Amino acid sequence: MTVQAYILVQTEIGTSVNVVRTIMEMPGVLSAEDVTGPYDVIVRAEAETMDALGRDVLTSIQQVSGITRTLTCPVVHL
Repeated sequence: MTVQAYILVQTEIGTSVNVVRTIMEMPGVLSAEDVTGPYDVIVRAEAETMDALGRDVLTSIQQVSGITRTLTCPVVHL
């Protein structure tokens, strides 16, 4: 069984399209969408454990140029 989470991403103005393109190529990312509202991108990601999600997926996402903030929301029931 895997762990999944939504990762809400805030970006610098005008960078969300490039952020989505970059994130979509990362292992563990199921989807990434450019949205409007308080967050600019919503990512759905998965990993084997919560530790792996943070270590492997979230760390990679946070290093993408243009990202200013992330908020991780683990999925309670799959």
